[in-house]
Amino acid sequence: MAKTVWISGASRGIGKSAALHFAHAGYKIAAGYHENDAAMQSLMQQLAEIGAMAVPVKGDIADPAAVESMAEYICSTLGGIDVLIANAGVAHYSMLEDMAYNEWRRVIDTDLTGVYNMIHASLPSMRSRSGGSIINVSSVWGIYGGSCEAAYSAAKAGVIGLTKALSRELGPSGIRVNCVAPGVIDTDMMIKFDETDRQQLIDSTPLGRLGTADDVAGAMLFLASDSASFITGQVLEVGGGFPY
Repeated sequence: MAKTVWISGASRGIGKSAALHFAHAGYKIAAGYHENDAAMQSLMQQLAEIGAMAVPVKGDIADPAAVESMAEYICSTLGGIDVLIANAGVAHYSMLEDMAYNEWRRVIDTDLTGVYNMIHASLPSMRSRSGGSIINVSSVWGIYGGSCEAAYSAAKAGVIGLTKALSRELGPSGIRVNCVAPGVIDTDMMIKFDETDRQQLIDSTPLGRLGTADDVAGAMLFLASDSASFITGQVLEVGGGFPY
């Protein structure tokens, strides 16, 4: 029987690549997104061409009631949740003293509390199935810290702590909890960087290139697979050695 994966932030970037990777692997896809209907329609068309069973799931992961409703919808339409990928995130680039409180809250509420909301909503289904795989998305900045990205770094560090705590809490229930920590990935979040900045980031990466969404999606697919059945509580850096 095909398993179901719920992916947030699936309309673009890493989330979209993950949806396509998991669809090719035979998963049913619950493709979460917030606002971009056109981008989601495009993904749904691609998933249909693959022959995947897929549903779009629209809502704000920072809203706990909305997330609970999303999970209920996924369970009723696709039969349950086997794999959760808490991928959606936002960033804010500024000095801390220039950052307003509402900007700080927006990052924390989406990038950290949103992960809690998704996990909390998914656990009843996973427990009923006596197992599951949760894959959280952190960042190398959650490990090393990024200048002018204090809120993002703090949220992503929190995701790592949450991952490690829940791996211990949920292991006895057969639920694995891991985390990917992407480095510099060439997605929409790179728009703010000019060519000079991009080259500096490449020069700071031992493998000599920016990462791709497919690089991260491949790591996610591995962590969800039976090949990773004895792996939990781990943070997998997908960054080409960045930073050094």
